[in-house]
Amino acid sequence: MRFRFKDKKLEALYTEEKDAHKYPGVVDDFFDVMTIIQAAPDERDLYAQKGLRFEKLAGKRGKQGQRSLRLNKQWRLIVTLEKDAEGAYLQILGIEDYH
Repeated sequence: MRFRFKDKKLEALYTEEKDAHKYPGVVDDFFDVMTIIQAAPDERDLYAQKGLRFEKLAGKRGKQGQRSLRLNKQWRLIVTLEKDAEGAYLQILGIEDYH
């Protein structure tokens, strides 16, 4: 599935592994999930992977279309589903502490 980064620092982490020390214990999980996203034809494949817990967030964030994918027990990757002329893609918003 196609994706784009809204956060330039997160994009730098993905492309250059820049500032990986700011996310101790989650960088490897982040790259694992990004590999799954890249291999998925569309969002249905993300829903099918139960371990990712791909789900719409509740409340105001859910109304904004935000969803999360589980990186590990503590951290989540926050995304939105977007569309352009080429079809659907994930907008990567950030990594957040679930607790």
